[in-house]
Amino acid sequence: MTAWRKSSYSGSSNNCVEVGRSVGIRDSKAPTTHIPVSADAWSAFLRLATSR
Repeated sequence: MTAWRKSSYSGSSNNCVEVGRSVGIRDSKAPTTHIPVSADAWSAFLRLATSR
């Protein structure tokens, strides 16, 4: 699907959420399972998350 990235604040543990460029979300503890998300939905999520 895509190259996955996680926040630099996550450290070296696997307790984080990773995101990919083509907009997918996965849990680092279960990297073979992912949730595809539309770019519009992801943008809306980021707007809400950063507005607080």
